[in-house]
Amino acid sequence: MKYKLICIVLLLCCIKMRAQSYAGLTGQRDTSYGNYSAYESTKKTHPDIKLITDFVIPSVAEEKNIVYKRTSANRQLLMDAFYPKEKSNHKRIPLIMIHGGGWRTGNRTQHYPLAQKLAALGYVVFTPEYRLSTEALFPAAVYDLKEAIRFIRRNASTYHIDTAKLVAMGFSAGGELAAFLGVTGNLPLFEGNDGERSSVPTHVNAVVDMDGILSFTHPESGEGDDSKRTSAATYWFGYPRKGNEKIWETGSSLTYAGSSTPPTLFLNSSVDRMHAGREDYIRILNGYNTYTEVHTFEGAPHGFPLFEPWFEPMVNYIDGFLKKVFR
Repeated sequence: MKYKLICIVLLLCCIKMRAQSYAGLTGQRDTSYGNYSAYESTKKTHPDIKLITDFVIPSVAEEKNIVYKRTSANRQLLMDAFYPKEKSNHKRIPLIMIHGGGWRTGNRTQHYPLAQKLAALGYVVFTPEYRLSTEALFPAAVYDLKEAIRFIRRNASTYHIDTAKLVAMGFSAGGELAAFLGVTGNLPLFEGNDGERSSVPTHVNAVVDMDGILSFTHPESGEGDDSKRTSAATYWFGYPRKGNEKIWETGSSLTYAGSSTPPTLFLNSSVDRMHAGREDYIRILNGYNTYTEVHTFEGAPHGFPLFEPWFEPMVNYIDGFLKKVFR
């Protein structure tokens, strides 16, 4: 592992000398992907789906627009919190829910329904925004989410949470990021700029990956095909895959999977490329007797977390996994 990290450090130094493309840094928010647009697209092939919209749950409190970080450009990054109103004698399990959208679009409101449902089950759920590839390239989003973890740990008493049971959870690009947080906790390479680092640890204790890839360079991955249009990952890295495979490996969770990787739940659609590298990742974790669990929704589209008939089973799988891991 030490040799691997030395190689990655050298690679990151080389990255600075390569011609990185900033073409995707438009400075304008990309709103092309949202829950309703996903519904309109998906119902063409799955006409019986039902879009899950926000719930009104009297037992759940909601706190919006919490500033968890200010960037060097004085940009405020926000998150929302969902938690049970009822007081508990036991500290609750905190979850960080990371939205999808190809690292370029989407927003933190995408999974409000899931956050509300999980809060009703007794969890405390945080939905942070992070800088997308229209604003900043990899690994800026990782730095942001590490700071979200620090914020949650620093405010543990406010939300009455057990930070020894912190869970990173995400869908699609958010699932990829959740897994990346799981394998790079406290790793100096991805802790952020000097001004962002602190003594507050950034590791997580479990991962829930909903259709997020584990490797950008795995044969199963569909990322990097720029023949028709620039792929989402090419925008995110600022480098095309061809000729820059090592750079893409640097951003892949599979590269870092090892003895300190936490238990992981995979919830997957029937789209095989959306779990690229999963089996290799699981084999590594099995070698360390680290628990993993996989549930595949046969015939489900990639956007399954947003729709019934998969939403309720998904909630149950997440709840069951966390009870098993933290019992």
